[in-house]
Order: sequence, then structure tokens, then C-alpha cells
Amino acid sequence: MPDILTVTLNPCVDLATGISALEPGLKLRCSDPAFDPGGGGINVSRAIKLLGGRSAALVAIGGNNGARLLELLTQEGIATVGFQGPGETRQSLSVTSEADGGQYRFVLPGPSWSENDLRRALDTIDQATGRETLVVLSGSQPPGVAKNFPAILSGHVQDRRARLVVDTSGPALANLVEDPHESLHVLRMDAEEAEGLAGRALPSRADTAAFARSLVDRGIARYVLVSRGPDGSVLATSDGCWHAVSPRVKVVSAVGAGDSFVGGFTYALSRNDAPPECLRLAVATAASAVTTEATRLCDPDMVRDMMPQIDVTEI
Repeated sequence: MPDILTVTLNPCVDLATGISALEPGLKLRCSDPAFDPGGGGINVSRAIKLLGGRSAALVAIGGNNGARLLELLTQEGIATVGFQGPGETRQSLSVTSEADGGQYRFVLPGPSWSENDLRRALDTIDQATGRETLVVLSGSQPPGVAKNFPAILSGHVQDRRARLVVDTSGPALANLVEDPHESLHVLRMDAEEAEGLAGRALPSRADTAAFARSLVDRGIARYVLVSRGPDGSVLATSDGCWHAVSPRVKVVSAVGAGDSFVGGFTYALSRNDAPPECLRLAVATAASAVTTEATRLCDPDMVRDMMPQIDVTEI
């Protein structure tokens, strides 16, 4: 059984290209496209691989796009557990304008799921999960998957004495924090999501830390991470709260930055690093990811060089 298993129910084939300028009504001549495997859990696995770690990516696949996705994963050396999903695996498109450097991201919804599709996914996850496996659920849920899927998955993970890492949003996130789930090891969200759950503004790092710690105290998760955008990220555990911010970098593409953060944090957890060091690696991995083009994710040499520059302070 893998130490880390990432779950991607709504994967995609990411296509990235560039144009001289974005103008309506014209034929826009694009540069040669780059194709990458995409989707939250897949990007987490790719980041872990770049950092020198190993994981298995559990992926729903369908149609010609699904076959292409498996081919791209094989080319990158990502161990894959594929299972038949409904319909055709989706595509996404990111276009960068040379005129102003703006990036435009077009994301398709993906095929709709039935109860049988979900049951097949859970059966596959059960078979691939062992004791102490870090199961990472990251990315959007497909149409038709109920908002309580992370909570359902938590029960399956708990039955196998594994640990669940969740990076989700919207109704699925709100449902997850309503009741404690014993196997939920890590929960990540951004500042806007945290404020929505808190029902109030969280203007300072201390405010964010207090809210994150309240979720830990309620038993929602053992580790709660909140991204504050340019102001770094906050980590709360039962032993304390920490904040870290990366050095200033030139942002080329934001695609995959959040997934890279989760990949760095999960990889550090799998090595039994202390919580502040897990946060440090996560911040460095995400900061490196935004400096690369399209969906290339992090540069391991840059991550290594950046680590000593990141101050992790206790709140």
C-alpha cells in the first residue's frame, strides 16, 4: 500500500498556450500548446514526485481524454490507480496574453456522476488504502457527487485506520466542518472560505489562527491550514499556531499553486517532520509553483534554496 494516496474524481487534461493579445471577434493565433495531467489530487502527486517523494494517484478516467491522461501520468512517472469514471474525462485551457501577461483559465465541469459511479470510486479507494496511508482529497467534485462525499470518505478512511487530508471548498467544506470526523487529519482552506465559515472578517494573522485553532479544538481536524494569499499561510494544531510567508517572487502562473502547497505539506507529514517544518516546505513549494509556466508546478532546486529564507513564527 502507498504511504500517500491522492484522489482525483474530476481530473482533466490541461492544455496551456499563449496569444499575442486577447481581443474579441478575431481569430487568435496561439503558440504551440503544452499538455499536462491535471486535477487537484493529480497535481498533489506531481508536486510530491518533484520533491523526491512517492505517491499513488487514484484517478477516474473516461474516453479518449482519459486514455491521454493516463499516458501523460505514465510519462511523468506517477504511479496510477485508474478506475472507470462516467463519460469523457474533461479538459481545461489556460491562455496567457503576451500583451499584458494576464492568464485566462477556462475550466469545464466534467461528466455527471451517478450513485453507482460513486460506489465504484469508494470501492477502489478502499482497496488502495492501508493502515496509516495519507489519503489526499483535493480538487473540485464532479457534478452529481453529494456535498457530504468528504465526510463519507472520512468514514471509509477511518475504517482502515488511515489519515485523511482534504482541500475542498463550497458546500463540501461547510458540510465537513459541521461535525467532527475522527480520521480527518488535515483540512485546508483559503481566507475567504475561512471568513465564510467563521461568519466574520479575519483581518489579522492572529484572527485567522484563533479561528483555525477553534476548528482543531472542536475536533474537526488535527491540522487546520488557512491560506491568507500574499500574507502567507497559518497552521493550527493542538500544540500551537504558526505563520509563514514566502519571499517575494515573480508570479508567472497560479495554476497548481494550492495543490503544490498540499503536496509539500503532505510529503513533509509522511516524513514525520514537525508541524512548523511541514508548513515551511508547503509555503516554499507553492511559491516555487507560481514562478513556472502553465501547469509545470514547482522547481525542486528553487524549493530547496528558498527553505532557509522562510521564517516560521509562532502566533
